[in-house]
Amino acid sequence: MPDELDPTPYDALLLLSFGGPEGPDDVVPFLENVTRGRGIPTERLKEVGQHYFLFGGVSPINDQNRALLDALRTDFAAAGLDLPVYWGNRNWAPYLTDTLRDIVRDGHRRVLVLATSAYASYSGCRQYRENLADSLAALREEGLEPPRVDKLRHYFNHPGFVEPMIDGVLRSLADLPAEVRDGAHIAFSTHSIPTAAADASGPSEAHGDGGAYVAQHLDVARLIADAVRERTGVDHPWQLVYQSRSGAPHIPWLEPDICDHLQERHAAGVPAVVMAPIGFVSDHMEVLYDLDTEATAKAAELGLPVRRSATVGADPRFAAAVRELIGERAATERGQKTSPCALGALGASHDVCPVGCCPARAPRPAAAGADSPYA
Repeated sequence: MPDELDPTPYDALLLLSFGGPEGPDDVVPFLENVTRGRGIPTERLKEVGQHYFLFGGVSPINDQNRALLDALRTDFAAAGLDLPVYWGNRNWAPYLTDTLRDIVRDGHRRVLVLATSAYASYSGCRQYRENLADSLAALREEGLEPPRVDKLRHYFNHPGFVEPMIDGVLRSLADLPAEVRDGAHIAFSTHSIPTAAADASGPSEAHGDGGAYVAQHLDVARLIADAVRERTGVDHPWQLVYQSRSGAPHIPWLEPDICDHLQERHAAGVPAVVMAPIGFVSDHMEVLYDLDTEATAKAAELGLPVRRSATVGADPRFAAAVRELIGERAATERGQKTSPCALGALGASHDVCPVGCCPARAPRPAAAGADSPYA
């Protein structure tokens, strides 16, 4: 077997995602899961849930994960990679603990984890690792011996993640009216997080003591903008912007907000904008509502032509990238030298999150890291 198709010592892959409601009756219980421990009243959760009710109470994320599962299994089978793929969510069925229980009962002992978040941050990495630790601890309480879990590195700058987004921006530009196309601005959008969390994201050799979240997004934005210029001959202005803020007003979060940015770009005379959601793996609710609904309505109010480019989703190139990441990590675990694949200025991210990486306000055990209780 070629080294790149040998998953040893791993015997399973877990797709770990956020989860989402699949009907109106699921919305409030789902939001209760998401906000557990924060004391948010049910009536407030019903208000927040209006975003979901606009779409029949169904988040698209679960169907998108099913499509990604199919893409991964199809790619693995075609390439000859023999590795079963499981799926578990943090906040809705299939729940992570249930999936890990199935993994144990199926006899798997070394599990790689693919999180549906490409960048470093507490909510995009460490919180998933904390949920893994919680679920592994729950299995121990049930008398089961949990598997060892290792998380695949951040894949924000892997060609299989970047190239589909380049194509998406090119398609969106081509869809604009010819008279505004060359002057179009590109707004690269990602989830806003508290500035304190952004400052603490990392650390790593590339980012020192923090700041990885913004630095990684900026590197991806530059990669896409440079590729667009090379392929079209047009140097489109661009900026990294933010969406989906959900915190208390007195806490500083990353800015500018996408809607404020559209208004500012319109006032500056920009003839059109392409919104490129580089911070999201798939077209889940925050893309459908915050960009396709709210930001698009704002642009219509301004009379500003906008297009929203596609996320990576279940693109076959992304599935192939996951296979390559598995081969890379497995070879490293076997003690073989590897050449990690990464574009841009930052290089490949670390395989193992260092101690103190992307800390929370209140420290909790986190799996799949240098400080993991289940290494």
